[in-house]
Amino acid sequence: MPLLEIKDISISFGGIMALSGISLQVQEEKIIAVIGPNGSGKTTLFNCLTGIYHPNEGEIHLNGENILRLSPDAIAELGIARTFQNLRLFMNMNVLDNLLVGRHLHFRKNPLLPMLRIRKEEILHRKIIEEIIDFLDLQAYRKARVADCPYGVQKRVELGRALALEPKLLLLDEPISGLTSEEKEEAAYRINEIRGRFQMTILLVEHDLRIASRLADSMVAFYYGQKIAQGTPEEVQRNPEVIRAYLGDD
Repeated sequence: MPLLEIKDISISFGGIMALSGISLQVQEEKIIAVIGPNGSGKTTLFNCLTGIYHPNEGEIHLNGENILRLSPDAIAELGIARTFQNLRLFMNMNVLDNLLVGRHLHFRKNPLLPMLRIRKEEILHRKIIEEIIDFLDLQAYRKARVADCPYGVQKRVELGRALALEPKLLLLDEPISGLTSEEKEEAAYRINEIRGRFQMTILLVEHDLRIASRLADSMVAFYYGQKIAQGTPEEVQRNPEVIRAYLGDD
């Protein structure tokens, strides 16, 4: 059984079809790249998977459970975390506190714990965060206000916050956009390491086809809300419809 199964989902806004009959299966511990020109429905797909949007038709199954009508927090509890194309960080908080936000669903709701000064749970959560800080090389920025950090560091913080949730499925929306060439290579290395180190399945939206092809086990191409190709990165990039979508008929 696939970890994620999308069955014929469609969603429209004001008569404009953003996604039309999209079906997709994602197996555990695979990296799937979703490509397509701007406005082709890639981020809309992520918004449907995380409960921000509710498709008009279709089903979305995570581990066999239909999550189509669940709220974003309920979906997060089931094991889906994401990053955003435009950063959604708490800019006036420090890096460490931003990462701890990613643990909030794992904190037990027991008002007696602080009264009894039981710190065992807090120590456990901080241990997990320290491992993420080491993995993402954020030691030098742990106490820095996020707004004062370089953009590349902010991207790592958002990735770290998603990892802190310990998801089964990680959705990365353009994780290397806006980075320098060196930062892109480092980010690609880390994304590949995430699968092995954390045993996560990754759905990746990316415009840099070179890096997406290196990372992905398979690739899906969208165009104006429709899936026009699926297969290995090489097969998808040779597909005539994909070439037309990116380069035009001429």
